[in-house]
Amino acid sequence: MGAKLPIAKRPILSLGIKIAAIIALTAIFGTATHLLLFAGQAPKSQQQAAIPVRYNDVRKEAGITFLQDSTQTEEKYYLETMGTGVAWLDYDQDGLMDLFFVQSAATDIYKPPHPLRSALYHNNGDGTFTDVTEKAGLAGEGHYGQGVAVGDFDNDGYPDIYVTGYGRGILYHNNRDGTFADITAKAGVADEGGWSTSAGWFDYDKDGWLDLVVTNYIEWSPKNNIYCGEHRPGYRSYCHPGNYKGQKTKLYHNNHDGTFADVSDASGVGKPESKGMGVVLADFNNDGWTDIAIANDSWPNFLFLNKYDGTFQDVSFVSGMAASEDGRYEAGMGIDAADVDGDAWQDVYITHLDFELNRLYHNNHDGTFNDDTYRSGIGNKAILLSGVSMKFLDYDNDGWPDILQLNGAMLDNVHLYHGEVSYKEPLLMFRNVGKGQFEKVSDSLGPDFMRPIAGRGLATADYDNDGDIDIVTNNRGDYPSLLRNDGGNSNHWLEILLIGTKSNRDGIGASLKLTSEGISHVEQAKGGMSYMSANDPRIFFGLGKRTKIDSLEITWPGGTVEKLTNVPIDKISAVKEGAGIVPRSFPQIAPKIAPKTATR
Repeated sequence: MGAKLPIAKRPILSLGIKIAAIIALTAIFGTATHLLLFAGQAPKSQQQAAIPVRYNDVRKEAGITFLQDSTQTEEKYYLETMGTGVAWLDYDQDGLMDLFFVQSAATDIYKPPHPLRSALYHNNGDGTFTDVTEKAGLAGEGHYGQGVAVGDFDNDGYPDIYVTGYGRGILYHNNRDGTFADITAKAGVADEGGWSTSAGWFDYDKDGWLDLVVTNYIEWSPKNNIYCGEHRPGYRSYCHPGNYKGQKTKLYHNNHDGTFADVSDASGVGKPESKGMGVVLADFNNDGWTDIAIANDSWPNFLFLNKYDGTFQDVSFVSGMAASEDGRYEAGMGIDAADVDGDAWQDVYITHLDFELNRLYHNNHDGTFNDDTYRSGIGNKAILLSGVSMKFLDYDNDGWPDILQLNGAMLDNVHLYHGEVSYKEPLLMFRNVGKGQFEKVSDSLGPDFMRPIAGRGLATADYDNDGDIDIVTNNRGDYPSLLRNDGGNSNHWLEILLIGTKSNRDGIGASLKLTSEGISHVEQAKGGMSYMSANDPRIFFGLGKRTKIDSLEITWPGGTVEKLTNVPIDKISAVKEGAGIVPRSFPQIAPKIAPKTATR
């Protein structure tokens, strides 16, 4: 993480120089220029007033008592600042999204008063959750967890869990009875000796079974925990990753028998040195095959294009995604992909730390990307925030993907080095006002949304099945936040749960084209996303004020194309490959806490 190094030891531009550069660039690239660049179709909702939305933190009322332990000491072990991830998953297939929080572990110099455990919370269907960790067998005690990826790797209809971590990862198989079994050794996905951070499931060879990609970070251990920062009491800091050699990305191929083969080198994905933090698995060149994008920390970001033969082509540099527009390798952490301008091609957003810009890379349809950070209107609006996680979501259901960013400085004593920067920082929301133009709307989303936190893991889901997207965060050394969306379902919506048959059961890699009142919107079923976290697998479409769906065309990864008509709005529907919409229960939760009024 680039901002870990004290000011005296990391080469950054002064704030004054950055601001001057930003002013100059803004003069060159007005927002009108950006509007001319895109020919994407604008939904009618673009001309409509924004609806009021408020996010309310209901963690306490929901009964979630998980407390993340940062394992912090004066020795400033690198592990401490990373935080841990969080996942939404319907582990018991009752139609309700449950929660899994990843936890850290004791170290050789940090001994907590009680054992540290990850936690699984069952969604009770009434706005509350019950801790079922012990029964489920997911505590992971002794494993210094980092991130989590969720996927049905054996196609039995129940999601399995891969937990990344320092020294090794763990694969938990869902036994379909509320319990999980650690099958890491048999499966061959331990990643022994690696410091794994994010992971994602996808079917890269279209054989109908999910494969696993795992990002690894740096060669750090307590034995080489060097001193960084000024030699004054309280000034020691976490070091810059440039002080350590990077590790390599792992790719595990599913053998269809509960085991995996390490094809990292043979595929080309594991060849370059990396300092991986976030990963998103999507089809970036619209050829029907899932590709890999990785956010690296102070290292070139990766883009691997699928070559259909089990190998990937490294196009990181020629694509323009490896670095910022001015050629800098920044502290890449969170990453996601979405079609921000309505042209049916996936664009990419990557978060960075304070005094760096968060980057929006626009897909040019020819294998290259432009750094549209300024042209999109995002610019320097978060230059003093440390962007950790992020997720594209349509929080107000107007049909345009918005940008949710979770922030929190890496240095708990950052104020000693940057008087204008805080350790705990508020969430950030950029609303897409149409065609990939964004405006900051964080202040309008309520005090709970703006409460400063040391954010790390971030995941989104419609956990109450009411048609708008809620947020959960895993905060360093603190309780999580469960932010319920109140107001987003004032606009119309549609959610789709994919059930693959010929394709992988999760339908990851599918492309969905929704046409509503003449307006088309394309979504993909992606793997990875955010930072060390896993999201609601259902595909979400905001419809604005449109009240009719003309068609929903699904291109499954196995090659089947289905075109559905008479698709109901304001409803969650399950679509089974080859059978269309099938019966499935998605109970809606009536909130015990009355929604608060939102204002703009």
